Amino acid sequence: MSDVNPASGSGAPEREPAGAASPDQAAAPEQAPSPEQAASSADAASPDKDVATESRRAESAASDGDPSAGNAGPAATDAGRSGRAATGTGAPEGRGPGLGQLFLQNLWSANTVTVTVLALVLAIVIGAVLIIISDPDVLATYGYFTARPADAINSSWSVVSEAYANLFKGAVVDPAAVSGWADGSNGWQLVFAPISETLTYTAPLVFTGLAVSLAFRGGLFNIGAQGQATLGVILAALAGFLLPLPPVLHLIVALLAGAIGGAIWGFIPGILKARRGAHEVINTIMLNYVSLYFLSWIINQRGVHEPTRTDAISKSVESSAQLPRLLGGDLRVHAGILLAVLATWGVAWLLNRSTFGFELRAVGANPDAARTAGISVTKTYVLLMVLSGALAGLGGSNMVLGTTASALTPAVAAQIGFDGILVSLLGRNKPWGVALAALLFGALQAGGNRMQSYAGISLELATVLQALIVIFIAAPALVKAIFGLRAARAARLQTSVAKGW
Repeated sequence: MSDVNPASGSGAPEREPAGAASPDQAAAPEQAPSPEQAASSADAASPDKDVATESRRAESAASDGDPSAGNAGPAATDAGRSGRAATGTGAPEGRGPGLGQLFLQNLWSANTVTVTVLALVLAIVIGAVLIIISDPDVLATYGYFTARPADAINSSWSVVSEAYANLFKGAVVDPAAVSGWADGSNGWQLVFAPISETLTYTAPLVFTGLAVSLAFRGGLFNIGAQGQATLGVILAALAGFLLPLPPVLHLIVALLAGAIGGAIWGFIPGILKARRGAHEVINTIMLNYVSLYFLSWIINQRGVHEPTRTDAISKSVESSAQLPRLLGGDLRVHAGILLAVLATWGVAWLLNRSTFGFELRAVGANPDAARTAGISVTKTYVLLMVLSGALAGLGGSNMVLGTTASALTPAVAAQIGFDGILVSLLGRNKPWGVALAALLFGALQAGGNRMQSYAGISLELATVLQALIVIFIAAPALVKAIFGLRAARAARLQTSVAKGW
């Protein structure tokens, strides 16, 4: 037992000379460092843990009775313990901001969510200005604005609020219909009619948006979703009224025919890109026109054209090949929206969980590096365009097998392929983001119909809102400059179209 220095007053053992070793130390074999010592060494090596390391050292020194710690040992120990008790995990105070602080710090930063919400706000504000200047009665009140400004303000608010109120009532729900259902003056169908219209317009946009976004993730700009959807419409309709099949099988065959039609139209630019290096944008644009004129030609052919009509329209799809309605015959929403959700989940799984999805993203990020790593860029390009075309073909199938139309006409595919490009950009090429963007565009389309009927606002305003939203989404620097957003730490907003966002 070592002697105790009476002058210390703390009972601490007297230190041995630096070069001497006690008999106990000489007899004890060399031991490996304990886990606590290893942790202490690791903490000392990390600059972020200096405070915790110092408090741990002070506590250890006090427990060992180190006289160099003096009377500061218990205080340092209490400080270290209180710091760990405050955090609950042993982390020192001041290591970093908490979850709430991070949320407040990033709330007004240029992250994805903030930019998207502010883009919607800007589009709504500019749309309100367009509504005001397009109404001659409202503009007349601004002629004497300095004399009676309340007239201009009230009339502007009235016309804008009425337009956007009807947009909401036509896309989501009409409060008057809910009240009528509650008091028994109308049925539940009127309550769900707006959301039924929104989902009807949403379903094909989900498919075309996924088609474009999938190509984007692989480094290809599939601007030919319109042509692929058109060929899907053609083959799905032909299978729908030419093949005599039982109900369930008939629907499955018609859907597969539409997917095959789109896949064929996607395979052509895919193989040209992979084998010859032909740019997919030029090829898909040309194929859009080919499919459009092919549709106009085939409608008037014998066996396809409706013999009782003189205009350009085909025979109607048999009821056995039509997608079933989900809420009865009075509402147009059909099972295509369920297929759209399933397709969204499938694309998300493909991109994030499958080997092909990894190869696709690798090729999209850097084709040369992917080729060096042993990935077949040629095969990836071809399969990518085939899958993208098949999705667009399914979107076209929804147009003729659903409730939008039941026969081929020159405008049966509408603009779902081009709208799919906007949906993909708004959804930032993420599958579930694309689905939400398609839902927004479907709501604008459905609400725009009511806005035109009840408020007298042109339906093209909904298209203008869509364009404005995409413009601001595609130019985050503009939104950042308008609202003075800080640079985001976690989200880097890039607008590389060919390689995704």
